Amino acid sequence: MTGPDPEDIAALRADGDLTAYLISLTGRVPAKSKPAAAEPEPPAYHIPRPGAWPCGTAPSGPTPPPCTDCQGASA
Repeated sequence: MTGPDPEDIAALRADGDLTAYLISLTGRVPAKSKPAAAEPEPPAYHIPRPGAWPCGTAPSGPTPPPCTDCQGASA
């Protein structure tokens, strides 16, 4: 056998094995891709502060939308 003929290549491509076949011919191992950096998550806790400004607000400046974590929270 001198090499694969066009029918063999077409069959490999149809089965999805063409890439694995070509990699096996070269004897090289493909480099593994690095996973994407995960975005930091906000903390999963909330400390209610009775008598303090509502979460997400400040004593001066524009008023941001209310914090839904504080709705109905009691200490």
